[in-house]
Amino acid sequence: MGAPIEVLEEALGHRFRNRGLLERALTHTSRAHERNAQDADNEQLEFLGDSILGFLVSEALVARYASYPEGRLSKIKAHLVSSSHLFKVARELNLGEHLLLGRGEEMSGGREKRALLADAVEALIAALYLDGGIGPARQFVVNQLVGDPRLADEGPEGVTDYKSALQEMAQALHLPQPRYSTIEERGPEHAKTFLVEVRLGSEWKSQAEGLSKKSAGQNAAKQVLQQLSEWGR
Repeated sequence: MGAPIEVLEEALGHRFRNRGLLERALTHTSRAHERNAQDADNEQLEFLGDSILGFLVSEALVARYASYPEGRLSKIKAHLVSSSHLFKVARELNLGEHLLLGRGEEMSGGREKRALLADAVEALIAALYLDGGIGPARQFVVNQLVGDPRLADEGPEGVTDYKSALQEMAQALHLPQPRYSTIEERGPEHAKTFLVEVRLGSEWKSQAEGLSKKSAGQNAAKQVLQQLSEWGR
């Protein structure tokens, strides 16, 4: 590991009785394959941690906001369990320094990859649960991931990829995936403006302009995210 494991334990708020669980939670498949130990990576822990995370976030939201309707709670939960939020938490924990990676993954920048770090957070939650029970897992989720979830009402902090955020939100709320279409192109070739529309099911849609189709799509996705933020209030 790139940093002492005690530093990570302090950040997690838990001293592991079984350090092997912590090591497994940090072991990517690329490292396990190099050692011909396919059953020693963190994929199963990630699977378990995903379920524990969903339960603990739901528990925390219901306890804090008993008056909120189901739609509003679901929207906040969707942000808190999203890969973008888990990635942010992983960066705050400097989790990349502790990952156990294979040579190929190391050389390709695995310590900074969004999906890899988000998956490792879920694996850590499972490791906390298996080592110390629901208490340490709950403490970590509440302190590191939930914080003040009302911040999510105005849109996830630090979001710059609104299209990805909208896709994750739609998946978490069991909605159809967003569909984008270019409505209009205006101006000369060297200075075009694009009008893009995004539709999410039959209830949500928005149109926005941009200097490229990509930026116009991002602007439209941002507006639909705001619509979802207001839904259920």
